[in-house]
Amino acid sequence: MTAQPTILALDFDGVICDGLKEYFETAWRSYCNIWLQTDETPPDNLAEKFYRLRPVIETGWEMPVLIAALLAGVAEEQILQDWNAIAPAIVQETHLQSAAIAQKLDFLRDKWITDDLASWLGLHRFYPGVIEKLNSLMNSPIQVFIVTTKEGRFVQQLLAQQGIHLPAKSVFGKENKRPKYKILHELITAAETLPASLWFVEDRMKTLELVAQQSNLDTVKLYLADWGYNTSDEQQAAQNHDRIQLLSLSQFADDFSTWG
Repeated sequence: MTAQPTILALDFDGVICDGLKEYFETAWRSYCNIWLQTDETPPDNLAEKFYRLRPVIETGWEMPVLIAALLAGVAEEQILQDWNAIAPAIVQETHLQSAAIAQKLDFLRDKWITDDLASWLGLHRFYPGVIEKLNSLMNSPIQVFIVTTKEGRFVQQLLAQQGIHLPAKSVFGKENKRPKYKILHELITAAETLPASLWFVEDRMKTLELVAQQSNLDTVKLYLADWGYNTSDEQQAAQNHDRIQLLSLSQFADDFSTWG
């Protein structure tokens, strides 16, 4: 068994960085704009409910729709179990389109970033021990890549604030517009050290399952970050999966030999 990877690929939100506060603020601003909400003070406990349900969200347009569902009184348990049916139903009932919601959300987020970048960056926090881990890898032979649905420029800005300066070629963000499994295959193909041993840490079980289904990625070691945006059911599924291993934050920050 390989003691350590030659390539370490990491998701960003939910693995390196916790952007829940930014997610909620952007979702709330979008909800107020799209649903014409005049009182821009969110109800008590709405943010906490949103944080708990963040794992159901796959793409940006769902964020304000989740707020709409909560304010309409849809139970949290029902959202956890049936979000893939609830979200499009709300969009249809309100005569909206997911693409238009996504466009509005991106516009409002970009405006916020342009108007007040410092406050936007300030709503992100890094998980304990993660920056130290990344620092320890910067001068090692291990190649580190970020593979994320967040825009690469923001990943670089957030990391730079912490003294981590990754070159643009090491960050695969939203702008790359292709599935993570394709990017992982490209990283193996272009590996500087052969044979390549790629380890991938992600907090979305569905993403890891999709990677596991690719025959050309059967040597990749897959880890579900248990500190990220996932549920106890997904963590249990990882423990029962023959390819995916559940990883704790303390293991991540520790030596690779503890990763299993």
